[in-house]
Amino acid sequence: MDALQARERLRRRYLFPRDAVVPLDREGYACPETSTPVEKKEKPLPRLNIHSGFWILASIAVTYYVDFFQTVKENFHTSSWFLFGGTLLLVSLSIAFYCIVYLEWYCGIEDYDIKYPTLIPITTATFIVAGICFNVALWHVWSFFTPLLLFTQFMGVVMLISLLG
Repeated sequence: MDALQARERLRRRYLFPRDAVVPLDREGYACPETSTPVEKKEKPLPRLNIHSGFWILASIAVTYYVDFFQTVKENFHTSSWFLFGGTLLLVSLSIAFYCIVYLEWYCGIEDYDIKYPTLIPITTATFIVAGICFNVALWHVWSFFTPLLLFTQFMGVVMLISLLG
């Protein structure tokens, strides 16, 4: 038996349950017109798993050990990058809430990305530019650690929000 036949036999073995009666052709393989794949029941993932717990705890640790809010408060007025980044973040979140709350919940449009195809790229672009602005605004404080710290904060917030809904 060559490698291709062995691979095909192994693939077909796990496609059917062990007690299923599958008609075989003359070479010992299942007939494709009579075969039906096994449907596996997938359990829903738990909301709090190791991955989300890690990011939430890492975000809390970063906030505590680098005095994140105190540093942002002290450096808020020193750079106009904060104002520009905050404005873009507000635009991004406004579009996201418009899509989720108004279009999906209120109007009942579940495929708003198909009906309004420019909303998601605009939201993504404004969020990325806002992140760059925040990196520039805080670069003089944490230097090359700034992207790492801000990404940790971002992931902690995303995982915390995923626990809520």
